[in-house]
Amino acid sequence: MEKQLAFEKKFNTLKAMIRGSRSLVVLTGAGISTLSGIPDFRSNTGLYAKRWNEYRVEDILSIGFFHAHPELFYEWAKDFWYKLDSYQPNVVHTSLAVLERKGYVQGVFTQNIDMLHKKAGSQKCYELHGSAEHHHCTNCNSYYSYESIAPIVLNGEVPRCRQCGSIIKPDITFYGENLDPLVLAKAYEMFSHSDLTLVLGSSLLVQPAANLPYHSLQNSAPLVIVNKQETGYDRSAILHFSDLQQFGKALETFAESLEERKYRV
Repeated sequence: MEKQLAFEKKFNTLKAMIRGSRSLVVLTGAGISTLSGIPDFRSNTGLYAKRWNEYRVEDILSIGFFHAHPELFYEWAKDFWYKLDSYQPNVVHTSLAVLERKGYVQGVFTQNIDMLHKKAGSQKCYELHGSAEHHHCTNCNSYYSYESIAPIVLNGEVPRCRQCGSIIKPDITFYGENLDPLVLAKAYEMFSHSDLTLVLGSSLLVQPAANLPYHSLQNSAPLVIVNKQETGYDRSAILHFSDLQQFGKALETFAESLEERKYRV
C-alpha cells in the first residue's frame, strides 16, 4: 500500500510535467519490449548472459562476424529476429503512440529493432540502431522487405540477392558500424531542444544513444527514467520508476484521459 501511494505521488508529478511540456522526447530500450515477450540484452537472463553454441551474442552481432559467417548469424537470428512479427506492442508502445497522436510526444527514439513502435502507430519514431523491417544486398544494394526475407531464414537458408547473388543484410547497426548520421543528427537536435526527457527500458550503456540524455540536461530539461536496473543517469533524474509494467498501465490510463491538443509545436 505504501509503495503504491509512493508510485501514485511520483506519477502524478509526471502527469503534470507532461501536461506542461511542449517538447517531450522519449528514448526507449530493450526493457520495454520484454513486456511483449521479447528477451532483453543486458539483464541477468538477457541475451548477453547466454552463449549460442560457443559464441558470445556480442560477437554474433558484430559486422566482422556477419561478413565472415553469415550462415551462423542467420542461424542464430532465425529464432529471434525472424519471428518478430509474432510479437505485439504492449501498453508502453501503444501509450506513447496515443500521446504522440494527441500532441504530447514530439519524438520517440528507440534502440530497438523490433518494429513494435511503428506497429503500435507511432509516426515520429526514429530507429537509432536500424530495423529488421528493411534489408539490402551487400553488393548491389537492392532492397528487400522483412516479409520477403523471413520465410527464407526460417527455412534455414541464407538470403541472397535475386539480382547478383550476394548476401543480403538486415538494416540494423551491427557492432563496428556507425549509426545513421541523419537519425543521429535528428536525435541530437531534438534532445538538445527538449523540455522533458523520458527514458524507458534502457540501461544507457550503449553509445552514442546513452549520451542523449546529457544533451537534454544541458538544456535544463527534467529527466525521468523508468528502468529495472540502475543507470549512470539516475542521480540526474528528477523521477525514477523501476517497474515498467506498473508504469505502462498508469501511462495508458493517463494517455487515454488526455484531450487532444488544439495546437501543435
